[in-house]
Amino acid sequence: MAADIIDGKAFAAALREKVGEAARAFGDKAGRKAGLAVVLVGDDPASQVYVGSKGKATVAAGMASFEHRLPEATSQQELEALVRQLNADPAVDGILVQLPLPEHLDDKAVIALIDPDKDVDGLTDTNIARLANQQDGLFPCTPVGCMMLLADRLGDLSGRNAVVIGRSQLVGRPMAQLLVNANATVTIAHSRTRDLPQVVRGADIVIAAVGRPEMVRGDWIAPGATVIDVGINRLDPEPGASKGRLVGDVAFDEAREVAGAITPVPGGVGPMTIAVLLRNALVAAYRHEGLPPPKNLP
Repeated sequence: MAADIIDGKAFAAALREKVGEAARAFGDKAGRKAGLAVVLVGDDPASQVYVGSKGKATVAAGMASFEHRLPEATSQQELEALVRQLNADPAVDGILVQLPLPEHLDDKAVIALIDPDKDVDGLTDTNIARLANQQDGLFPCTPVGCMMLLADRLGDLSGRNAVVIGRSQLVGRPMAQLLVNANATVTIAHSRTRDLPQVVRGADIVIAAVGRPEMVRGDWIAPGATVIDVGINRLDPEPGASKGRLVGDVAFDEAREVAGAITPVPGGVGPMTIAVLLRNALVAAYRHEGLPPPKNLP
């Protein structure tokens, strides 16, 4: 029997609706809209699409969107000056610097400058420490979205065996920490893991975030496991096609024959990332104004 499909698109739409309701309530209480600032340096086409979609989603949720599009030649000093300006701006509750930055810029130094209470990507050392210490903070959007999908599917994650494939600062490491905080037993696997297929076969929960198309095969998956595919990869176009197919890090058709539930690509984890970004920005706004957090948001 084929696995259930975890509909991230539908879950994200419901979350964005809740964000919109909480954003209206925030406006009534604070006398202003919650504000999210996004900074883009250069003209990377994918980054431009991401920034545009984030801006539209922010406005659609009833929040103020502040876009700062800077030329490729922007200096480190100019970019850092903008971050300091946004830190000090009372209308800005969340700050996101779109990565990757052009090669001449030091992304770590820029991220370190962001006010942790406005760091909606959860990348500052302060928020990394808050996550490790199980304190309130702002945490990376994609892992938080994965946790929401898991909780919706499985409920309590206590005692479950989870394998996270990938150890990036943006997904793999915070994903593992969130799972540990939820009392799962967690293995972080990566390119140097010995007998990776066998490690994955021992998991009730598999999070694939390695960035290699269809690397995780169906015979790696334990029967009934829940599979969250974070990867998004475009294959080379087939003859006569203008674009290649989008696939995840998991061989979907194979895994679906074995797993209990699985996220598709596209339409799984991807829509959750922007929805959680909006949620993080709104939570930051409530905290900024000293208001109790909205009750309707996960």
